[in-house]
Amino acid sequence: MSILGFVQADFDVFTIDGLEPRMEKIKNQIRPKLEAFGTELAPTLSSLTGDEMFVHTAKHARRTVNPPNDTWAAFANSKRGYKKLPHFQVGLWESHLFVWFAIIYESPVKGAFAEELLKAPTAIRENIPDSFKWSVDHTKPDTVSESELSDDAFIKMVERLRDVKKAELLCGITLDRKDPLVQDGDKLLHTIEDTFKTLVPLYQLAQQSTVQM
Repeated sequence: MSILGFVQADFDVFTIDGLEPRMEKIKNQIRPKLEAFGTELAPTLSSLTGDEMFVHTAKHARRTVNPPNDTWAAFANSKRGYKKLPHFQVGLWESHLFVWFAIIYESPVKGAFAEELLKAPTAIRENIPDSFKWSVDHTKPDTVSESELSDDAFIKMVERLRDVKKAELLCGITLDRKDPLVQDGDKLLHTIEDTFKTLVPLYQLAQQSTVQM
């Protein structure tokens, strides 16, 4: 059975004023699509990682005034949550769709993971395609391409992950909202799966860091 991709109206949801009107559209229009992708992707990720992966679709439950500027489904090896764990994400901003491997600020493994990256930064980056992006803050849409990231800038980014409490590190792809691939659910699913395959070594390195703690 085919899976639905994301249309322009899905991205336009993030231009709706007001928390409740925007949340209603996220809940009824975007979330079902993310959940459908989650159902398809969780078994694939479980197979790729060797860990049973669970889907956590963003609920934005803590928001009381400001409407969310993005939404996502996250995948982690715990039913209870994902924010403290190395995890994967698929989601939308107004401008683009993103597919990430993520270590965000709540994760206690940040420092150990950064140390592992610093042991062999060149080897790590050799496995990251030039078209992939890096992010240092999951709450902002800004990214930097692997092809544009100097060796020194990469080291500083990883050292910041190690040394700064609120630092984060995400790696993956972004697809412009007007990219035809975004609307083709089946092709998009395969692209996400291929992206996850590329990112699995980062996940495994993070899991290795967890064991060493």
